Amino acid sequence: MEKSPITKLRQAFFYIFEGLDRRLGLILLGLATVGFLTFLSASQNTPVLVEDELRNLALSFVVMWIVSRIPPKWLELAAVWIYSLGVLLLVAVAAFGLIKKGARRWLNIGVVIQPSEIMKIAMPLMLAWYFQKREGIIKTWDYGVAAVILGIPVLLIARQPDLGTALLVFAAGLYVIILAGLPWKWILPFVAIGVVGILLIIIFGGTICQPDIAWPFIQDYQKHRVCTLLDPSSDPLGKGFHTIQSMIAIGSGGFFGKGWFQGTQAHLEFIPEKHTDFVFAVYSEEFGLLGNFILLALFFALIKRGLTISASAPNLFTRLLGASVTLIFFTYAFVNIGMVSGLLPVVGVPLPFISYGGTALVTLGFGAGILMSIHRHRRLVQS
Repeated sequence: MEKSPITKLRQAFFYIFEGLDRRLGLILLGLATVGFLTFLSASQNTPVLVEDELRNLALSFVVMWIVSRIPPKWLELAAVWIYSLGVLLLVAVAAFGLIKKGARRWLNIGVVIQPSEIMKIAMPLMLAWYFQKREGIIKTWDYGVAAVILGIPVLLIARQPDLGTALLVFAAGLYVIILAGLPWKWILPFVAIGVVGILLIIIFGGTICQPDIAWPFIQDYQKHRVCTLLDPSSDPLGKGFHTIQSMIAIGSGGFFGKGWFQGTQAHLEFIPEKHTDFVFAVYSEEFGLLGNFILLALFFALIKRGLTISASAPNLFTRLLGASVTLIFFTYAFVNIGMVSGLLPVVGVPLPFISYGGTALVTLGFGAGILMSIHRHRRLVQS
């Protein structure tokens, strides 16, 4: 008996969404909707940019759907290959990559890609694979091997230079290492050093930020970002311009915001990079504190759902991978909102599913697909 068109459409619909985590899907759809509405205002409805963003969002969700159908076991088998490919592409960038705005970060292979974005997923994949192989027999030197695996791409990315992405890749790998059982006695000394360093910078910032004082292991532009964070007014038309204008936009939004397409800071071109790194300033000005509560609630729900999926994963590989991917989302959001609000240095990190982007958005879709895959195949993966 021939099936009716409605029946065929219903079957196709169920096939497409079969096994996908509905709660995670709704959260991502909510974030993408908020992001696209904000982007329309930030880009002032520029047709070319709108078409690009729609394509990027569609591609991101297609990648998510494809990855969600891939069993985690296959991801585990491909981990070494994906990591190796990512490192080779980073070496290729160092050798003959494209230079934009003084940085060599892109590679033209018919289409322009940013290989460092691949490492945000390749790194947790590789380290989760490594600790899965060492499950039950992890020794002290295994953490040293993991540190080498982590350090190679981080150093290559930092040399581009791209400190923001290097920190994100480092965080993605560090999450796996810590969750794999890194002893707290090794973690606490580094935390203490970091806290002391931050306090020293805050206390003696006026002295150590003098132009004639160089910081060890830190390039001048990175030093300027930290010093600008301490006192944006020291260079209001230069290094501090981004931070000052974004803080003005956030504060002027009030509780309810100025309204969609009504943000003056954005539409009078006071906010630089307003549809990419500083899109949160545009959102805050137009939707206010109430809108920020909604956005933060969506990110909280995303992180909570990702950790829930990871906690119910059947083996070490999927638990480490799922938790690391989820914490990457957290790191993206925390760093972006922090830098736009003037709480962290400006490091060029997009806001997940909100900022305009190509490679970054596809990478986020890949990460969401991993969580979907872990949820969908949780009964099929052998522990």
